[in-house]
Amino acid sequence: QVQLVESGGGLVQAGSSLRLSCAASGATFTNYAMGWFRQAPGKEREFVAGISGSAGTTFYADSVKGRFTISRDNAKNTVYLQMNSLKPEDTAVYYCAADQGPRWYTVPTYRNAYDYWGQGTQVTVSS
Repeated sequence: QVQLVESGGGLVQAGSSLRLSCAASGATFTNYAMGWFRQAPGKEREFVAGISGSAGTTFYADSVKGRFTISRDNAKNTVYLQMNSLKPEDTAVYYCAADQGPRWYTVPTYRNAYDYWGQGTQVTVSS
């Protein structure tokens, strides 16, 4: 069983930066594609960014492209989401997810592709 634990959320002002972390346990981490999703109140959970397994291919939602960067440290079984130039519309609960694949080169963007989810971490951006 894979466990994902997110950290790094908080309350910040618009224009600020945050870095989210997601630590994975119980997995052959390099086989897994990892994704970040977010869900704002009253809205559907949406894809934010993803990174493939060993190849490290990345993909971003248009709304965060150029502001957010996803990365992974396979030695630490951890994936990160660096969020810069935050906007109030980025306010949401952010979830880490793992697709056991194996997904060495591709990044799925749809929720059903992911097999495991973290508990979520709140990000609030004030204007």
